[in-house]
Formats: sequence, C-alpha cells, structure tokens
Amino acid sequence: MFIKSINNNNLWYLLDAKSQILGRFCTKIVYLLMGKNNYNYKSNIVNGGYVVVLNANSIILSGNKKYKKVYYKHSGYVGGLKCISYNVLLKKFPDRIIRYAVKGMLPKNYLGRLMLKRLKIYCNNYHKHIAQKLILIN
Repeated sequence: MFIKSINNNNLWYLLDAKSQILGRFCTKIVYLLMGKNNYNYKSNIVNGGYVVVLNANSIILSGNKKYKKVYYKHSGYVGGLKCISYNVLLKKFPDRIIRYAVKGMLPKNYLGRLMLKRLKIYCNNYHKHIAQKLILIN
C-alpha cells in the first residue's frame, strides 16, 4: 500500500521538552505530525512534517502522577501482563514516555503508524538531523 504525501517538501520541526507538561506537549507534537497546521489538511493523507524532540528526560507530569502512573503491556499469553512505573521508565527509556503518549493520540490505523515513524526523540540536546532545516517551535 502506497500513501502519497500532498506536499513534497516535508518540513522538520524542533521542539524542546524541557520542563513541559507531558499531555499538553504531546498534543503539539500530534498537531504537527497529522499536518493540521497546513492549509491543505486532509484526514486520509499523511501531510504532516517530521518532529524532532529534545530533552525527553526532563518532561514533567502534573500532580501526583509521577508516583502513581503505571504503563501496562501484555504478551498475549495467560499471565503475560507486565507493568512498569513512570519513574522506572523515565530512568531506563525516557523517550518511550513521549512515544506512548503520542501513539495514544494518533489514529489507530496505517496512517497513524506512518505518522509515528516521523517522530524522532532524543534524551539530550544533541541530534543527528543537522542537515535538515529545522523550524523551532515553542
């Protein structure tokens, strides 16, 4: 299956996650990935840009959620439920916190998986997308 992009010049956006609230920050990411900021937005075509996120390890949660939030996954077998807390996931894989939140906000189909591939998350200030002309979003 081949999905065509409307605009051939895909834009690259740079976002900094330092001291940003998780949910509000991820809605900005989804808005750019889906291409809703473009004048020619269509829901059946991937016309969003690429998003580069820096400082994923310094994202914050409001309230008491950083102590109570738990991420679940299931292997499909009986008794295969695995859970990991927010603090453990932040220490081991801080990029997955943002990826899971964005994945939950995207459409649950082939287009959503294509959009998620355009998300690049880094835990520090350094990234390998210097050659692209990045647009800084606050």
